[in-house]
Amino acid sequence: MNNMLASMDISWQNILENEIDKPYFQGILQFLNSEREKGKIIFPESAKIFQAFRATPFNKVKVVILGQDPYHRTGQAMGLSFSVPKGIRIPPSLRNIYKELHRSTGFQIPDHGDLTEWTSRGVFLLNTILTVEESKPGSHRKIGWEKFTDQVIQKLSDYRTGIVFMLWGNHARSKKTLIDAEKHLILESKHPSPLAGNEFYGNHHFVETNQYLLNNGKLAVNWALKRSETLL
Repeated sequence: MNNMLASMDISWQNILENEIDKPYFQGILQFLNSEREKGKIIFPESAKIFQAFRATPFNKVKVVILGQDPYHRTGQAMGLSFSVPKGIRIPPSLRNIYKELHRSTGFQIPDHGDLTEWTSRGVFLLNTILTVEESKPGSHRKIGWEKFTDQVIQKLSDYRTGIVFMLWGNHARSKKTLIDAEKHLILESKHPSPLAGNEFYGNHHFVETNQYLLNNGKLAVNWALKRSETLL
């Protein structure tokens, strides 16, 4: 198995085994190798492309927060939707997510944008496109990632029950047809980007998520994030 794929949790490797063997997926990997051989810089680095699949096992997913493609500037992309490593400036969309969390739950806004703590609590931070060329947002839109991540969403819908899918913005909302609304909760709103105006505020998604989980006999998500270790 490709080293990148080996970085997935075994539960994801098993559920996606047939998809990984298909020609289109092998074509994605070949494209990435070819682009790197040409000297192009691809984000995130190879070891982090499937970080979301390593951090949150298939059978542990409680919430899916769906992003589009990775951040395209140096140091930002880490294989988790909306998340950036500690020490990197918090992007505007994530800052608005924090503001809504604070408004609706009293969430204490941290000094960083690293959402890794959420992944261990069952929050699957999935981008629909898993790579991007440096400084070219959307540049890997047509290489096959959407076909792969559509299958990821479909398998979560088919084989699991009681998952909350947060679909923010038109791109994410277009994936609604892949999800069985009788088995899962679908939450839709405007995108948190400032470009979408202020309509993300007041969507109550984080509150609704925890109420749904509790109603279905699951633990609520603890959204709290620790401050950077350097400041403790």
